[in-house]
Amino acid sequence: MYICPECAHEWSARMEVASEPAAKVYRDSAGNILQDGDTVTVIKDLKLKGGGGVVKMGTKVKNIRLVDADHDIDCKIDGFGAMSLKTEFVRKV
Repeated sequence: MYICPECAHEWSARMEVASEPAAKVYRDSAGNILQDGDTVTVIKDLKLKGGGGVVKMGTKVKNIRLVDADHDIDCKIDGFGAMSLKTEFVRKV
């Protein structure tokens, strides 16, 4: 047994190790599980901030990268360049 000298809390010598948090599962609009490197299709027109135009419905996005942020997908779209998308606006091909 160990005893804390300040608060007198007692615990055993064999401490339980906290388990690792489960990896976040990313799903598209249809519920399919997404992984790094997948190809997805945009399911609705997405207006770009800054007057960059519109990513049209049906645009294919290849080789996505999943990140833990507000927008879950980092990718490059031909004609637009690098951008971030939300998983709720794409469908796995």
